[in-house]
Amino acid sequence: MPPTCSQELHVSTSADAEPRPAPLLRLSGITKSFPGVRALDGVELTVRAGEVHCLLGQNGAGKSTLIKVLSGIHRPDAGSIHWQGQPTHFAGPQDAMNTGIATMYQELDLVPDMSVAENIFLGHEPSTAGLVHRRTVRAEAAKVLARLGHGEIPVDRAVGRLPAATQQIVSMARALSRQAKLLIMDEPSAVLSHEEVANLFRTVRDLTAQGVAVIYISHRLDEIREICDRVTVLKDGHTAAAGLPANAPTAELVSRMTGRSIEYVFPARGPAPAPDTKVLLQVERLTRHREFQDISLTVKPGEIVGIAGLVGSGRSELLETIAGARRPDSGRITVEGRTLPAGDVPTAVRAGIGLAPEERKSQALLLGESVQSNIGLASLARHARGGFLRRTAEHTAAASVADKLELRPRNVSRKVGTLSGGNQQKAVVGRWLLGGTRLLLLDEPTRGVDIGARAELYQVIRDLADSGVGVLMVSSEVPEVLGLADRVLVMREGRIVHQADSLSLDEHAVLDLVMAGPLLEGTTP
Repeated sequence: MPPTCSQELHVSTSADAEPRPAPLLRLSGITKSFPGVRALDGVELTVRAGEVHCLLGQNGAGKSTLIKVLSGIHRPDAGSIHWQGQPTHFAGPQDAMNTGIATMYQELDLVPDMSVAENIFLGHEPSTAGLVHRRTVRAEAAKVLARLGHGEIPVDRAVGRLPAATQQIVSMARALSRQAKLLIMDEPSAVLSHEEVANLFRTVRDLTAQGVAVIYISHRLDEIREICDRVTVLKDGHTAAAGLPANAPTAELVSRMTGRSIEYVFPARGPAPAPDTKVLLQVERLTRHREFQDISLTVKPGEIVGIAGLVGSGRSELLETIAGARRPDSGRITVEGRTLPAGDVPTAVRAGIGLAPEERKSQALLLGESVQSNIGLASLARHARGGFLRRTAEHTAAASVADKLELRPRNVSRKVGTLSGGNQQKAVVGRWLLGGTRLLLLDEPTRGVDIGARAELYQVIRDLADSGVGVLMVSSEVPEVLGLADRVLVMREGRIVHQADSLSLDEHAVLDLVMAGPLLEGTTP
């Protein structure tokens, strides 16, 4: 039985006992407090040159704060940082980058109107007497992209014109362009396809073979086992375990993270809608050129329909079109027998459609506003009287949702931009709990969400379905689609190539379909 999560665990092996050179990075007793919360409380971390060191922890465990300490954004209140055996501190982000620490954040930090090459070398452009060598910038940017296995990305194209997955690759190239000795990667695979993840892992292995160290942050345990050497677990700002091998039992890793034993347990499915149940959503031959073609599907009340497919297969664009955020070139969308006008978000919302988009920060949240205000956006009319918003009623409703979703911290007056990624996602989903939603569209609902919070979100989604809400969800994680959905649609290159009851499919069959295999294609209409 593993030690309790509150105990710090240092695992040593015979290899660890052999003499080693000084670690590349050693953090000792790192503490960082903000008003009302101690985000880091005596964190210990040791990273060796040429290793991939995984940082695990629930949302709110302190991972983001620790990254900002290493990146020079925050200065620790106490503790020490040793770099290549020497004590050091970072005066700011530029100081950390000059030292050899590059960070690739989960939320992209690119400039949309600048070119790919300009983004990659932003802040350290090759220049003479203040004049940038643009030809050199383009040539070197192309080399970095080729090193990542994506030499096909045009270096002169504006980043804002690229899809999300390609922007992620540019963000990686930007971090690698500084000849870093330590690369911090925060959920780098969150928007990548299986093939792109394989490319990423090949690049990481090439880097570590050259002596570069990588701190890898991910909630996907299969990735951790494949790419990482050792694991450090954070819980509530403490180091709950250090030096664990990446192949440590799942039960132990999860227990360290959560303080309880929990697996990827999906809630029990309710009874299937009766055959004569009226259709809630009907999509007929919906098309947007170059995004998706001839899409037809249905969702019934109380049913969860999952869409599996690679990034770029048209999944997200389809959800946004159903929600009225994109105008289709042809086809029809019907909710409860009523045809919706094309590209009309207000009408879609009034019809009971709610969308939780993939890019929560840029598309779903008002980061400078409170959690209360963000949760209440879809139900303003309910909390208004005589044209004035009743803040007390809104606060009570938002607090109830925060309790149900186990939002951390529970203070709904706090700005939503200060929450961890997983808790921000809870706020987006929670918005539609109050909005009278009849059809919930979920695009990557658990992206960047830790194991414990995933289980809670799964239960919330199932509870919504059990109450009669129809759910249409997109996820890049096939086990999530199969475990949560009642029916599964498989999309490839903008078309639905297969649909079936989720219990009749397995992960191998779905992956074969999304990766263009013919194993099951065409067997079900």
